[in-house]
Amino acid sequence: MKVKLYNTLTRKEEDFTPLVGNEVRIYSCGPTVYSYAHIGNFRSYIFMDNLRRVLKYNGYSLKHVMNITDVGHLESDADEGEDKMEKAARKENKNPYEIAEFYTKAFFKDMDRLNIDRPEIIAKATDHIPEMLEYVKEIIKNGYAYETSKGIYFDISKLDKYPVLSNRNLDDQIAGARVEVDPEKRNPYDFALWIKAPENHIMKWESPWGLSYPGWHIECTAMGRKYLGEEFDIHTGGVDHIPTHHENEIAQAKGATGKIHAKIWMHGEFLLVDGGKMSKSLGNVYTISDLQEKGIEPLAYKLFCYSAHYRTKLNFTFDGALASQKALNRLREGYLKHLNGNEEIEEKNIEEYENKFLETINNDLNIPAAIGIIWDIVRSDKKSKQYAKLLEKFDEVLGLDIKNSEKYLNEQKNVDLPEDIKELVEQRKQARLEKNWALSDEIRNKLIEVGYQVEDSKDGMIVKKM
Repeated sequence: MKVKLYNTLTRKEEDFTPLVGNEVRIYSCGPTVYSYAHIGNFRSYIFMDNLRRVLKYNGYSLKHVMNITDVGHLESDADEGEDKMEKAARKENKNPYEIAEFYTKAFFKDMDRLNIDRPEIIAKATDHIPEMLEYVKEIIKNGYAYETSKGIYFDISKLDKYPVLSNRNLDDQIAGARVEVDPEKRNPYDFALWIKAPENHIMKWESPWGLSYPGWHIECTAMGRKYLGEEFDIHTGGVDHIPTHHENEIAQAKGATGKIHAKIWMHGEFLLVDGGKMSKSLGNVYTISDLQEKGIEPLAYKLFCYSAHYRTKLNFTFDGALASQKALNRLREGYLKHLNGNEEIEEKNIEEYENKFLETINNDLNIPAAIGIIWDIVRSDKKSKQYAKLLEKFDEVLGLDIKNSEKYLNEQKNVDLPEDIKELVEQRKQARLEKNWALSDEIRNKLIEVGYQVEDSKDGMIVKKM
């Protein structure tokens, strides 16, 4: 059964076939590690995760690159303002490399909490300066770039068409622009490939143009070519990447190689918050940790994202996320009922579900419809281990860690305990680790005396109010 994917470049759904053999080569725009990634960012990575899982479910092997932007991302897409890394370093009184290391670790911790499948290759921008320099030299050699007092700029007038993804009318935008255009630029929409560093700039490297640093867009084209070749299968990102970052990536690739480097371009839509955009000024930029403090698991947020197709805007509210938390627990309970069930299901019914699920996910990653199939199985009056196994199989795409349902449900039972009881529980856990059974029994008796029942299960200790 063919996988159909929507291609932003052609503006239509296409049957997917890898360029070479059975291997799918993918490039995904990763985080700029100057701060914690927020839930809007992670909606894009959940979409990326679904794409990976659907392709693997269909039997493809993957070679997937995700970059870590730790230099060169200016505050403005118009190549203005400070590098985000340098600004964060000054704010936190650290050097940019310390900032990058801290927030990279935080990003991957949240990725793991969300059970997001990690790409095969993680490429840090600062580890690939030579590749970027070589790419810029090729663009210059081919006549697509020029030097100014500020850096090396790409000349969009040399392209056969610009833009190609967004179909913006540049003449209208230039006419309506309220900002002063750099007089050294040949065209207002020429963009920086390489930036000459001010004397006090920390992150800079030797280059033919003096001490300088890369523009944001060049890292992705250079690293994509290094690991995936001049042409590869799929490029992913958020819709905010379409008008500038991905447009400029394509321009660079055409300038260096004469080719658009990715066959299919896929973009996840925005996450709104309470019907509007996320904004620091509004105080509605939430992280995964913020949700956890409100009693919403990372996996519940992942399920919440499944309530809308990746190409549709999704409105986040805490009420909606809490409803997803309850739904996730019902899903876990339903899975466990099937796991403990003994009824037999006809093989044709299992096959019908499998075919319907495959058809759904292969229709441009229609995860919301796939979740509907999951609920049909969960709510079945017949409780069967066959259905439990089917849910486990489908979870290879959803990534909700259904197999560990009992563990998650048990953990929640211990969450609302008073602090003094939690302390006794931790002491008993330590006693059991140290095989101090006498102390373990003593603490158990203390808990019973104050009205708490203690059960030791294969998934850990469960403490409940009697």
